[in-house]
Amino acid sequence: MKISKIEKIKTISNRYDIEVEDNHNFFANEILVHNSSLYKDYFHARSLDGNNHWTQNWLKRFHAGFSFDIPQGWRICGENLFALHSIGYENLDTYFFCFSIWTDKNVCLSVDETLEYCDLFGIQYVPILYRGIYDEEKIKAISLDITKQEGYVIRKSRSFDYGEFSKCVAKFVRKNHVQNTVHNWKCGKIEQNKLRGMK
Repeated sequence: MKISKIEKIKTISNRYDIEVEDNHNFFANEILVHNSSLYKDYFHARSLDGNNHWTQNWLKRFHAGFSFDIPQGWRICGENLFALHSIGYENLDTYFFCFSIWTDKNVCLSVDETLEYCDLFGIQYVPILYRGIYDEEKIKAISLDITKQEGYVIRKSRSFDYGEFSKCVAKFVRKNHVQNTVHNWKCGKIEQNKLRGMK
């Protein structure tokens, strides 16, 4: 693959591209999360290349409604579910779900702090299936409909530094969910997911 374009982004915000090696995705309850990162003055999806796609228009408008409240250098990581990627959603409360908030020191806020900031910003946190001391049996007992749910993420509820990420976050994905296809979902027919009450 050749580099097609290099563009300098003029901003004072710090940028961090957080992704999982090889498949570049996270999975939270029912949601393929591939790092839409929102800053005070900018947002990007998956990478810092700044490429635009019309499926990001909803997120641009949504982000504009609270971006002025995001502290300088902080980022909100979540998922833009406007378009169908691998599973279609027909009853969403919103097209954007937050799964973590990071400070200008590259520290992931605790779950409680994240929930407080989500409330302040007016954004929704990913659904919590279980909260408590790690219990493998209780976690294994979580019921998933794999035709509609992709998996879930387990994270420590305390805050942690980015350097601890691999020790603080784990994921479960349904069998054969990640397919090694040649084309990105953007290359095919794009379908819009549905919000609750949409026909």
